[in-house]
Amino acid sequence: MDYKFVEKATGAIADKSRLSILIELAKKETLTNADVMELVGLSQPCVSHHIKLLVDSGLVDSTKDGRTAHLRLNKEALQQLTAFLEALS
Repeated sequence: MDYKFVEKATGAIADKSRLSILIELAKKETLTNADVMELVGLSQPCVSHHIKLLVDSGLVDSTKDGRTAHLRLNKEALQQLTAFLEALS
């Protein structure tokens, strides 16, 4: 198990805004940075920061289309995190 990944992933979901983004991504297949701004009610720089942390953690994949970021859950990474948490029980 890659404990560095677990550390980054759990740190990423420890924030309520980032957790909200993950929950919304689980409901919808993709979100744009504008969708995230509307969801969390934060400024564009704050949203960019949160997206960067989620992407850096490996939990979210981001593709750019001009200035628009399209976000998707990295389901493989979520499965790894789930396996780690299940191993604790």
